[in-house]
Amino acid sequence: MKNLFSLLKLTVFTLILFAVIYPLAIYGIAQLAPNQGKGKTISVNGKVVGYQKIGQKFDKSNYFWGRPSAVDYNAAGSAGSNKGPSNADYLALVQKRIDTLLLVHPYLKKSDIPSDMVTASGSGLDPNISPQGALIQVKRIAKERKLDETKVKALVESKINTAVVGPETVNVLELNAALDQLR
Repeated sequence: MKNLFSLLKLTVFTLILFAVIYPLAIYGIAQLAPNQGKGKTISVNGKVVGYQKIGQKFDKSNYFWGRPSAVDYNAAGSAGSNKGPSNADYLALVQKRIDTLLLVHPYLKKSDIPSDMVTASGSGLDPNISPQGALIQVKRIAKERKLDETKVKALVESKINTAVVGPETVNVLELNAALDQLR
């Protein structure tokens, strides 16, 4: 009986600690974060079109394409493919992505394609691509939208984010939202 009472006290204590105190502490810390931990949204004409840190699927030819996703951009199931460069299925998938890019961008050579355009990120939800990944798409987008290539290229260059640590990136959703505003 003594052990049962001790186990009951431990159960109640851990329940209160992990189901009440811990979530409230995390919520309190999140209130100190930018946007109170709700994530930064991107809006166009007052309408929220997505989140800055979660990649979205863009597959129409008049938009910039983002990095491939192993989870088809499903934020509820963030994950990588866990397949490496020695996996034949993975290599076939990467080759298919390369072939698709070369088909849609006939002016490119295989060596022009940056790796981030044919390999999925670890989360499968990477919202960014390399500046090179955006620049190789400029000609296609300018043609599809009947815009001057220099305007589209200038837009890409204006959306390059330079980090203190790490490579330069371009947020695909922000770029496509700005592209829709371009005349």
